[in-house]
Amino acid sequence: MKYEIPAPMLAKSVPAIPEGANLSFEPKWDGFRVLAAFDGTDVELVSRGAKSLTRYFPELVAALRRLLPGPCIIDGEIVVPVGGAQRLDWEALSQRIHPAASRVEQLAEQTPASLVAFDLLRLGDHELLAEPFRTRRSELVSLVARMRPPIHVTRATSDPATARRWFAEFEGAGLDGVVAKSLDAPYSPGKRTMMKIKHTRTADVVAVGYRIHKSGRGLGSLLVGLYDADGQMRNVGGVSAFSNERRLELITELAPYVERDVAGNPTSGETERSRFTGSKDVSFVPLRPERVLEVRYDQLEGARFRHTVQFDRWRPDRDPRSCTFSQLEQVAAYDLRSVLG
Repeated sequence: MKYEIPAPMLAKSVPAIPEGANLSFEPKWDGFRVLAAFDGTDVELVSRGAKSLTRYFPELVAALRRLLPGPCIIDGEIVVPVGGAQRLDWEALSQRIHPAASRVEQLAEQTPASLVAFDLLRLGDHELLAEPFRTRRSELVSLVARMRPPIHVTRATSDPATARRWFAEFEGAGLDGVVAKSLDAPYSPGKRTMMKIKHTRTADVVAVGYRIHKSGRGLGSLLVGLYDADGQMRNVGGVSAFSNERRLELITELAPYVERDVAGNPTSGETERSRFTGSKDVSFVPLRPERVLEVRYDQLEGARFRHTVQFDRWRPDRDPRSCTFSQLEQVAAYDLRSVLG
């Protein structure tokens, strides 16, 4: 690859869709952020963390090499659509990261990925980083809009009312919010110059265990669960990002709820491993399911919270058995093909 690939421009969270002139709004795609570079011969797919994703998505490499008219660097998102009334599937996307080449080829056929482009950093020998977004967007549309799937250009609007409608409707297709960009701003690698508005909800969950912090002192993350329709406790995610002081306090606070054996020693458990845990310690200290806490989350993926949730407060007034999946908001389905246009 003869081009230097910059770090991606990032976004900061804001509570609501902003008003104002010179803003462009886009759906917020829930996939793997990627910078796709084509030098006229080779294609390289680079993640937000500067890791190569090229070998995992051979169908996208082939499509970009076939469809792009010349060298360029595209900023976008790799997603996997599934189903008849299509929606994004994070689990299917995650499974694409596999060490075996034969499995990579198989998954490329079974769950093919798409690339949704939303910015253009280079076109031929012309670097576009210093150009305002309105110029980069215009060049991107000219480059990508007439391409066939699996390459798409994201929708965009300057109308906040349309953005609010997208925020409400597109979640049913697996998207997780809206992004706002200044039409006058240059591309700023590594800087949080965009704005993201994500869905935020609350739920009452049960503390079912905790992991020790990687430093060896205090609580690192609190594991939480919900009761399913059969009355079985299901692990639904974790809460982290506590201060150093709070980590130590929580160890003392939760000590009366630690599961112990007949000799009075704390028991231990392990969560399921995945290709992402590798050799990571997945052990945890089980807790009796007696303490309820309120958490903030953005969306559910299957029977688990999609991202790490945030602690709001303890709920001593809640019966743990009342913490079930039925309290979670059900989002109306929306066909992803209508988002892609």
